[in-house]
Amino acid sequence: MIDMPPSPPRAADVLAARLYDAGCRHAFGMPGGEVLTLVDALERAGIRFILCKHENAAAFMAEGAWHRTGAPGILVATVGPGALNGVNAVANAHQDHVPLIVLSGCVDADEAQTYTHQVLDQTQVFRPITKATFTLNTGAAHVIADKAVAIATEGRPGPVHIDVPITVAVTPVTPEIPTRRTVATPVVPAPAQLSEMRTQLARAERPVLIVGVDALTQGFDARRCDISEALRAFVDTFQVPVITTYKAKGLLAEDHPLALGGAGLSPKADAVLLPLVQRADLIIGLGYDPIEMRTGWRDFYFPGIQTMIDITAEPNHHYMHQASINVIADCGATLAAISEGVAPRPTWVDGDVAQAKADLAAAFPCDDDWGPAAIIDTCRASLPRDALATADSGAHRILLSQMWPCYEPRGLMQSSALCTMGCAIPLAMGAQVVEPERTVVSFSGDAGFLMVAGELSTASELGLKTIFVVFVDASLALIELKQRQRQLGNAGVDFAKHDFAAMGRAFGGAGHTVTSRAELRDALDAAQNSDTFSVIACVIERGAYDGRI
Repeated sequence: MIDMPPSPPRAADVLAARLYDAGCRHAFGMPGGEVLTLVDALERAGIRFILCKHENAAAFMAEGAWHRTGAPGILVATVGPGALNGVNAVANAHQDHVPLIVLSGCVDADEAQTYTHQVLDQTQVFRPITKATFTLNTGAAHVIADKAVAIATEGRPGPVHIDVPITVAVTPVTPEIPTRRTVATPVVPAPAQLSEMRTQLARAERPVLIVGVDALTQGFDARRCDISEALRAFVDTFQVPVITTYKAKGLLAEDHPLALGGAGLSPKADAVLLPLVQRADLIIGLGYDPIEMRTGWRDFYFPGIQTMIDITAEPNHHYMHQASINVIADCGATLAAISEGVAPRPTWVDGDVAQAKADLAAAFPCDDDWGPAAIIDTCRASLPRDALATADSGAHRILLSQMWPCYEPRGLMQSSALCTMGCAIPLAMGAQVVEPERTVVSFSGDAGFLMVAGELSTASELGLKTIFVVFVDASLALIELKQRQRQLGNAGVDFAKHDFAAMGRAFGGAGHTVTSRAELRDALDAAQNSDTFSVIACVIERGAYDGRI
């Protein structure tokens, strides 16, 4: 039940009410004395505050919740070390285009002139890694809240920071609070651009779509709208194969005959996909932001030989590639507009797309007796089709992103721009908070798991049933592989093997250690019938990723 705020409401109540109106129902963080009023206001407004063990994990939980609701995530952090603990995940939200509202307590400006304990300019800290940063004031609390939500969600989403001074939070707001402004109408290209794009589509014999994170996030709000249906209709009508970045996996269900899965970090996948792209006569970049891609995807388009249409939320300032036609517009609305009046024609008549799909399957075989590929294959076969997955950074993420088929958007959540470790567990927990009955599985390397193991206590406290799968090889496998590839000595990449199953049990969950497909199947069956979370430690050999990614 929502508690009524004080009358007149405090500035913190106004802020919380506006966030509730934007669809927010959860906030994650760690309180301090400086944010107690803010936490109280959020709870009164109907936004549940969830206590985490570290602000970095809290921000990833907030992202996980956003993936399931479409409403901006909320991170709450106290002054000084609390706010700074969240910097990594806020920078991740900036690069991965996640609408995150960062609420931090701060010492009042007057007080800070003579009081220095834990005082630093938090707005300066967050300015380079957010879309905007504000300091809440009483008279404009509603305006700042509305601006924060709009800036975080419109165009290319990202984090927005609001510093909340201690006395401002408790100050009553007496003026009448105006209604929120209307949402901006999606933008479509000018008629001349649309005409040219339709002409190119009508001529194309070998078109290809490269779909990226802008297509995933643009227009995704508390109504949970996305462009999946529009994308499938376009693909089916014009028979255009689809390559996605890792974030955009599942926008077209990956069992569709024209879905070629994700690309970004795997040289083995690139060896199949890049030649296909180079044979295309029309490349449509739909929300394609190359921040997720390795250097092999730099300048993949050949001007004068190919035509490329780039439909993005923001201008191309990365210069990793250029395009024949650059459009700053809404991805879904533009895709629909391009289709109007264009007659479909046969495409890729030489069978290149089917061959590429077959080559990808051959490049990532799943028939091993045991190892990383066998673990992924067993999990996918044992878990429901609609299971949600998260991946941490490391060698397992590259393999998982190629081998784990997604049948809906956000079916595999990960940090694919900043590539930060320790994200899989909290991402999964945030998604599970929103959809407690859904099967949610996280995949972590053992090092990434150790970074955030304390959050297992949060999973226990929340009664989550999340499945945490750990690849155990006692090494930073991807870094160790690169070390060997450069013929460097082994240094700083190996650590001891630990009993991860025992850690799960120690925090109140179930724990399993497995060394075979059969043992893993049994553990997954037990986890799906458990009334608590489960940690499944999959022990693999050193060097198990060699030749795999």
